Amino acid sequence: MSEHTKSAALYDRAKQVMPGGCSRNTILRKPHPIYAAKGEGCFVTDIEGVKRIDFANNVASLIHGHAHPAIVQAVNAQLANGSAFTLGTEIEVAYAEQMVARSPNFEKIRFVNSGTEAVMSCIKAARAQTGRAKIAKVEGSYHGLYDYAEVSQTAKPASWGDADAPNSVPVAKGTPQSALNDVVVIPFNDPERAIAILDAHKADIAGILIDLLPHRIGVIPALPDFVEALRNWATANGALMIIDEVITFRTNFGGAQEGYNIKSDLTAMGKMIGGGFPVGAIAGRAEVMDVMDPTQGPAAFPHYGTFNANPITMTAGSMAMQMFDQPAVAELNALADKARSALAEAIRIADVPACVTGRGSMFRIHMKKQAPTSYRNAFVGPQEQACISALLDHMFDNGLIMIETCSGLLSTAMTQAEIDQLADTVLNGLRKIKPLLLATAA
Repeated sequence: MSEHTKSAALYDRAKQVMPGGCSRNTILRKPHPIYAAKGEGCFVTDIEGVKRIDFANNVASLIHGHAHPAIVQAVNAQLANGSAFTLGTEIEVAYAEQMVARSPNFEKIRFVNSGTEAVMSCIKAARAQTGRAKIAKVEGSYHGLYDYAEVSQTAKPASWGDADAPNSVPVAKGTPQSALNDVVVIPFNDPERAIAILDAHKADIAGILIDLLPHRIGVIPALPDFVEALRNWATANGALMIIDEVITFRTNFGGAQEGYNIKSDLTAMGKMIGGGFPVGAIAGRAEVMDVMDPTQGPAAFPHYGTFNANPITMTAGSMAMQMFDQPAVAELNALADKARSALAEAIRIADVPACVTGRGSMFRIHMKKQAPTSYRNAFVGPQEQACISALLDHMFDNGLIMIETCSGLLSTAMTQAEIDQLADTVLNGLRKIKPLLLATAA
């Protein structure tokens, strides 16, 4: 890639004023980031004029693609009336009613400004409700930047410890040992081991935090017996079940939990429910949610936020979710089924040790012959990462934007034509990297 580009020049400026030259590491790529000029539907055009199909959708936050006309029109109308107030707005109430109606597990809801903040608030609410400090979470699962939520999301073979007692591994240097001590790490999709670990801390656990289709673990669905075992344990031991649906709410009309025979206590949401604007939400049982209610005396969990439920986000989110109704969910998931089948066929034709996982409108390509079932067997070592990076570079150079884990998410702006181009590009890419992939598998 030529260094004499608009993006290269812009990155030189960025490095002077931002650590690493950016405000989120997601945009970084070698030798420099590429900068967007315009998004429309499922396409993004960069400042060099190159147009690509967007299978990243700002990491799951754009369910209808870029600049959907109905969302743009609604936001413009609200913007003319103001962007934020130290007063309530009717759209907050209307959107709360709309979201609560999507799931029987949602009795009340509050809005925040990111998925990280939503998970953090769920953890704090669970502690306020139970009077306990510890949180249990699944090894390898990503839940944002909060100290307690991020523990063991990047654990490696040298640090993750025994499968019967996984270590609480910090992500950021300087993470307090006290935070690590208050996180109980359990293995994914292994109910017997998970329950044994939970039993050792039963008097101290406020909540169990779980993603039902965890992206960082491998876009692998949680097994029903695993989820039900955690739900039953939480009920029996006075702990709460917290489901992180920041990414996965897109998989069903009522979120990924709709596909399980359980009732969550708290749910964290974000990304697509903002219609393309910063958003988070905490929803759940009224009894638990009311720890944030200050009207009957001091709240057990005082909850504030200057931009919580700002009318711009509420307007965009409400319009986006109105359009993502039952038929739209079913249509998008059916298109994603075709995408996963087409990718599996590309892998078969290329005759390489790879596989595809996913559910709903999500998929991930693994450089492994068999689909992984846990964080530990989904773990990507250096050689495998080299294969993934090579495939991602091929896809980007040939007009496709993917997430750095080789994952993709569909938007309602996509058609079969985009799926066909995805499959063709992946097939050509797999053929290109086949020698490297076979050497890694040997």
